[in-house]
Amino acid sequence: MANALRALAMDAVEQAKSGHPGMPMGMADIATVLFTQFLRFDPRAPDWPDRDRFVLSNGHGSMLLYGLLHLTGYPDMTLDELKRFRQLGSRTAGHPERGLAGGIEVTTGPLGQGLGNSVGMALAERHLAAEFGDDVVDHRTYVFCGDGCLMEGISHEALSLAGHLRLNKLIVFWDDNSISIDGPTDLAVSDDQIMRFRAHGWNAERIDGMDHKAIAAAIQRAHSSNRPSLIACRTIIAYGAPTKAGTAAAHGNPLGAEEIKGARERLGWEYPPFVVPDDIRADWRAAGARGAAVRGSWEQRLGALTPERRREFLRRHRGELPAHLDEVIARVCDEFRSKNAKLATRQASGNVLDALVPAVPELIGGSADLTPSNNTKAKGEEDVKPGDFSGRYIRFGVREHGMAAAMNGMVAHGGLIPYGGTFLTFTDYCRPSIRLSALSELGVIYVMTHDSIGLGEDGPTHQPVEHLAALRAIPRLNVFRPADAVETAECWALALKYRQVPSILVLTRQSLPLLRTQPGGENRCAGGAYVIAEADGARAVTLLATGSEVSVALAAREALAKDGITAAVVSMPCWELFETQPETYRKAVLGDVPRVGVEAAVRLGWDRWLGSRSAFVGMSEFGASAPGEALFPHFGITPEKVAEAARSLL
Repeated sequence: MANALRALAMDAVEQAKSGHPGMPMGMADIATVLFTQFLRFDPRAPDWPDRDRFVLSNGHGSMLLYGLLHLTGYPDMTLDELKRFRQLGSRTAGHPERGLAGGIEVTTGPLGQGLGNSVGMALAERHLAAEFGDDVVDHRTYVFCGDGCLMEGISHEALSLAGHLRLNKLIVFWDDNSISIDGPTDLAVSDDQIMRFRAHGWNAERIDGMDHKAIAAAIQRAHSSNRPSLIACRTIIAYGAPTKAGTAAAHGNPLGAEEIKGARERLGWEYPPFVVPDDIRADWRAAGARGAAVRGSWEQRLGALTPERRREFLRRHRGELPAHLDEVIARVCDEFRSKNAKLATRQASGNVLDALVPAVPELIGGSADLTPSNNTKAKGEEDVKPGDFSGRYIRFGVREHGMAAAMNGMVAHGGLIPYGGTFLTFTDYCRPSIRLSALSELGVIYVMTHDSIGLGEDGPTHQPVEHLAALRAIPRLNVFRPADAVETAECWALALKYRQVPSILVLTRQSLPLLRTQPGGENRCAGGAYVIAEADGARAVTLLATGSEVSVALAAREALAKDGITAAVVSMPCWELFETQPETYRKAVLGDVPRVGVEAAVRLGWDRWLGSRSAFVGMSEFGASAPGEALFPHFGITPEKVAEAARSLL
């Protein structure tokens, strides 16, 4: 059975003339033991909520996963798909992509990301079990990883968080083959990984990764552990290849016809390319079929819940929001209007969370050690703790990258909507995970505060300048920059509703006036941009702004009015949503007069909205260390400068 996986990997990579045959051939025995004896899954119900999760963090070895899915009977992973490995439009992409086929839990390839995702999956399982009981939530998360995953810095953050929380249902298999692309791993690393994992609070042991009995015994020991487990599996990359086994030559290149011929002889595999004999295929299909009875028993236990609890469990896993969400948001907006107070949008976000956390029970979040600054902890929200996972607030620690990757895993697991906070400038630390949120269509909510030079004294290291442009460059990502408390509530509502698109909430440190004082139930941010103040008469100029600079543009409008210049102000909280609107709507909002863009950030990206007769008021350099109220005049982001720019166009 293991040799069937090796042969399919060799053949697919050879036919594609591209790929990584070495890892699938080295880890085939581990995969065979796991999938035939331990993993709970059902190919006919790939999204069964209580299935075990399998994550291939070393995603370059994707043919191992594709071979497993095909042999165990996943309907959409046909033999033809294996033959189309790495070809345009196939399900068998060069690295596993969530959504292309059943059984691919997360998109992996950037090394260490799958390891980070698995921490979120294991945490999601324990949290949902604490709420709904072990009768309906009781599964494990298994991870394959390689040397590269453990070298990447994200592994430190992921392992540390998992060890601290004692996520004992997380089991990692390390492909300990001592080979990387450059050659032997001792060219670059000499870490004692066993001691490293133990220092992170894991159980860790080393076994022969080619010995089926040793593999099974190690898994059984991991099942009884009270901590997460590492099983370091000594393997041989490209096991069976006559000259390339155990060498870097088998890592990222096809073996070649002669080497494959020799490997077939050494493995005793006499069959032509892509042929698996009926008896071996039947054994694999039997392994895939055994999960149906396990799933059936689980469905009976689910049915034993009270109707209310069963409906709630299924609602969350279907991704359906509570029916009264719009009422909650409307009530929060009314409260903001009634108080009419100046609030930083980070404070407004905290107030919104106070209302959302009781109303949306699947909402679970935290901060990368910036809770008082991010305002991410709602009133009454209890912490998730080692041994007590019933809380809904996660202390991620100073682990921005690990936090983002874990949240991806939580969304991929299902049943939860995670949010996590840090400073906007530190999106640089978690950008690879944000990109995978977007690529994988995972509706993570990122709460990013301290959004501009307005944060003040912490200076240019903490003042984001290019970050809005960099985030807006990522496809399938909604970047929200609200102008006041009401817009903040509306943007939270939109972030919750777009479950296949991740969202960045970009929030201020400094207080802002309430701009949306008029009552009304319409979510005006849903259009991405809207006219917040129309010109008194025919427009002479349109002022476009986001976030804190909308109030600057409104003050500039008043200054221009004194000169008899009629200006409209457009708030643009989400460019991405504005782009999806009909052209007639976009034209009506932007107008056909000269335009001035205003944002305390670089100009990059703004020209798509500004047109030929335009100006931009913003940043062209890094910030400075001073009070925020001193920095806006220093860098010329003032109503006077905006009005001056408008006059220059007329």
